[in-house]
Amino acid sequence: MIEVRHLRYFVAAAEHGSFRKAAVALEIQESAVSRRIRDLEDHLGASLFQRYSGGVHLTLAGHRFVHRARKALRQIDYGAKDVAAIGRSELGHIKIGIFSSLASGFLSDLLRAYSKEHASVRVEFTDGDPADHVASIRRLQLDVAFITGTARWSDCESEQLWSERVFVVLPDDHPLCARPELGWHDLANERFIVSDGAPGPEIHDYLTQRLADLGHHPEIHTHHVGRDNLLSLVAIGRGLTVMSEAGTAAQFPGTVYRQLVSELLPFCAVWSARNDNPAFRRLLSLARTLSRSVRAAVIATIFLTSSLSQNPDPWL
Repeated sequence: MIEVRHLRYFVAAAEHGSFRKAAVALEIQESAVSRRIRDLEDHLGASLFQRYSGGVHLTLAGHRFVHRARKALRQIDYGAKDVAAIGRSELGHIKIGIFSSLASGFLSDLLRAYSKEHASVRVEFTDGDPADHVASIRRLQLDVAFITGTARWSDCESEQLWSERVFVVLPDDHPLCARPELGWHDLANERFIVSDGAPGPEIHDYLTQRLADLGHHPEIHTHHVGRDNLLSLVAIGRGLTVMSEAGTAAQFPGTVYRQLVSELLPFCAVWSARNDNPAFRRLLSLARTLSRSVRAAVIATIFLTSSLSQNPDPWL
């Protein structure tokens, strides 16, 4: 078998005109160069060098072979650099399933940071509901999905990374706009609207569960429209809806956002343990680092708020 080292030693000897000089350049013993080139000649069945006291000269066969050997080594080097770049996430492709707005928040910050570090990685996004995303992950058609909840999915790995506050979307002339925050009891008799596509069904179930806890069966209408048209329906008074914090970065004419008191929506990453995509693994590592930073900042804020409430004047 011809090995890469055979080609490297042969090309080095051809370029330096000497086994000794080739050995110095390669930082190996001269005997190793001589032995491997002899093995190569035996394998090919032809002499590649004419040997003399001052060094070596290529034979006719050697001249013919050296061009192909150089080309083979270049291709191997190119391939090695390609693979190394993929391993370092300088190149690659990630497919991400999303269930949250990219307008702001944790996911937006994560993707912005990843793009800065790995600008050459192609990132492809897919909207959808959690069940569809998880099915695609099991088939390795998605690398990762960022979805709501903390449910465990069979044949998948998952990790909670962040939480978002929940906001009610109201028309700007609604009486509840006068309040800075709202509770579920304020919404018990309101009409809600959701879209038929994700995350509409999940919002429908979320509203039903929360309001049922108050003993109310909510009035929820489903419309076959996208997010923009759903907010247009809110603006003209067809009903209220809810969304997670990230989506509130996009202001829509005629609507107002009001936070739901004490409501936090957890988000997690879901992926397959069989996924060995290096670009995805770098994304997951960055997500964990960002998650720890966010949690540390939240804890620091809570501690500072608690300290100030106990001693409102820090100079006392």
